[in-house]
Amino acid sequence: MKKYTYTEKKDTRSGFGDGLMIAAKANENVVALTADLTGSVKMEAFEKEYPNRFFQVGIAEANMIGVAAGLAVGGKIPFASTFANFATGRVYDQIRQAVAYSNKNVKICASHAGLTLGEDGATHQIMEDIGLMKMLPNMTVINPCDYNQTKAATVAIAQYEGPVYLRFGRPKVPNFTSDDQKFEIGKALMLNEGKDVTVLATGHLVWKAVEAAEILEAKGISVELINIHTIKPIDKDAILNSVRKTRAVVTAEEHMMNGGLGDSVAQLLAINCPTPLEMVAVDDKFGESGTPEELLVKYHIDTQDIVSACEKVITRK
Repeated sequence: MKKYTYTEKKDTRSGFGDGLMIAAKANENVVALTADLTGSVKMEAFEKEYPNRFFQVGIAEANMIGVAAGLAVGGKIPFASTFANFATGRVYDQIRQAVAYSNKNVKICASHAGLTLGEDGATHQIMEDIGLMKMLPNMTVINPCDYNQTKAATVAIAQYEGPVYLRFGRPKVPNFTSDDQKFEIGKALMLNEGKDVTVLATGHLVWKAVEAAEILEAKGISVELINIHTIKPIDKDAILNSVRKTRAVVTAEEHMMNGGLGDSVAQLLAINCPTPLEMVAVDDKFGESGTPEELLVKYHIDTQDIVSACEKVITRK
């Protein structure tokens, strides 16, 4: 097992904020919008440096998407950011009609996604957002794993033409990927080559999968670990090449089982390479208040759950 280490934990929303500054410096057409959450989505530096390119629309998320669509028509590259619950569920009609249908170059950047929003509870935790967004034609869906990867993804989507949903979070998580990485949309990253089971992880659960792979290695189980940072378009070749070797698959995500990464992988395998599959995801439940760590354990999406899923799926070969 390749050893991964980190020197600090950092929140992925700060990766977005820092990546946005890099993108804005490189291209004067980059503009930013938020719905009364400048600090929460880490846009303070952008507002200070580029006040004429920053739009505070207030608590009016649907209007924010409409304004972003209009800015895109005018040649700007709008980054519209709020909490994931409000960036998707609250404004789905506006996204569908004003952005995805007409393939506008709008970047929907969603913070505080998943269970690890923690103490804010079920009304703010959304675990259906990837499913909502990946079903929209023309929409690209990206879910990076740490600060560095989120920063790199933010820079990359500024250079990409078309609507994008970028998902990130509030808690500080291990920052273990390279600071100078090149982010390739739609290209999965091999973290460890193995032969017994393929683990496909996304977002915050990539580090949990790293921990699980180390535990499994100590038990004599060889894990092929792949970081699926782009949910759509998904890297079909990387997944199928790995699965044809290991003949067993586990997906791991901080999202509802229905509609997420596991759903996409199951569809891919059913059509191309039927294979035993276990999904580590939230099983048809709303969240609740609690610390991120407590919630990951209670909803069975923690390190040990990935270990158990791997052991189970291997018996199904």
